[in-house]
Amino acid sequence: MTKPDDRLMFLLFTAQQKLRNYLNQSLQEDNVRITVPQAGILFLLKGRENRTMSEIGQLLNLDNSTVTGLADRLEKAGFLTRNSNPLDRRSSYLNVTPEGIAEADKAKAVFHRVNSKVKEGFSAEEIDAYKKVLSSFFHKFETARKNQGTAEQ
Repeated sequence: MTKPDDRLMFLLFTAQQKLRNYLNQSLQEDNVRITVPQAGILFLLKGRENRTMSEIGQLLNLDNSTVTGLADRLEKAGFLTRNSNPLDRRSSYLNVTPEGIAEADKAKAVFHRVNSKVKEGFSAEEIDAYKKVLSSFFHKFETARKNQGTAEQ
């Protein structure tokens, strides 16, 4: 009898990479000109404008240099604008343009389609259990990160 694969971290990382590749391929096939991380930024800006890059980084769990590079490419493509923060010259506010809203909407349609595909073949109870497991990571590892920061002080 074959032993079940219980390398959870390996399975999770591999699944995440396959999903990211599939999503990016689906975006390209639908002529969406942004990547998964860029879509995350535009989704946040559609929800509320005048966000700083630090705020976006915290919400998407990305470091500042990554957010800066993503924002640079989105600005160059005409999907967002930067406005100086009058209270802090070191930061700026990001805002989505009408073109960025249209691109985010195209990406959202792809995300919904892929999300439906992910759920195919699973019962509502299985999906709830899956969401519970994934949600537990946020609590477990956010708490661990906070505790580690406290221990280092």
